[in-house]
Amino acid sequence: MNPPETAIAATLIAAARKLSGSVGQLTFSPPVSHVYNPLEYAWLPHEQYLRRFGGSRKRIVFLGMNPGPFGMAQCGIPFGEIAVVRDWMGITAPVVKPARENPKRPVEGFACTRSEVSGRRLWGLFRERFGTAAAFFAEHFVANYCPLAFFDAGRNLTPDKLPAPETGPLYAACDEHLRELVAALQPEWVVGVGGFAEARAALVLQGTATRVGRVLHPSPASPAANRGWAATAARQMIEQGLWD
Repeated sequence: MNPPETAIAATLIAAARKLSGSVGQLTFSPPVSHVYNPLEYAWLPHEQYLRRFGGSRKRIVFLGMNPGPFGMAQCGIPFGEIAVVRDWMGITAPVVKPARENPKRPVEGFACTRSEVSGRRLWGLFRERFGTAAAFFAEHFVANYCPLAFFDAGRNLTPDKLPAPETGPLYAACDEHLRELVAALQPEWVVGVGGFAEARAALVLQGTATRVGRVLHPSPASPAANRGWAATAARQMIEQGLWD
């Protein structure tokens, strides 16, 4: 049974719907072959996430870049390692297919057996440090800057690899959503998971009371992340004065 929806969660849900509609109207040229918008086809679990864990002010918001192919692209939850979302967060809901599915990156929803390594590392650190999802989300939240996943056939493309004429309207929609998210959650800190998210947050939140930090991105494509990511990220949080 879901907890009652609060005004903050309702604001986040409305903002996510607006973001989904805005980015859903955009078009992208080659090398982009497929675009996934999990805020459409995986809306039900995403809405559960916002309602369950987005109903109160937060001290820290972790901000990722965009969905991974085996994480949010499957289940609608940022960095959404399926087992963590299902077993630790207690979220499960039907996921339908995107309008145009990439045959090399099928959407299987909660039946996906592939691991989202970045999500496994990120949520694994939070689970190890805080124990329960309720304890973590009491002061923390995790969001993605951009809700869209981009593919060049079988390869994942990140937003920073798109041509400037296409990133302009995309970033405008994502910037607006980030402002709305921060206005609703009123965090002291937004922590970019990686340099891209940190840079976007710093630009969007310039002149506000919200401070911007950074932790190493847990992607397996990063050699540094493959050498004890959890210990590195925890140390970075401590050095910035965010964790004891």
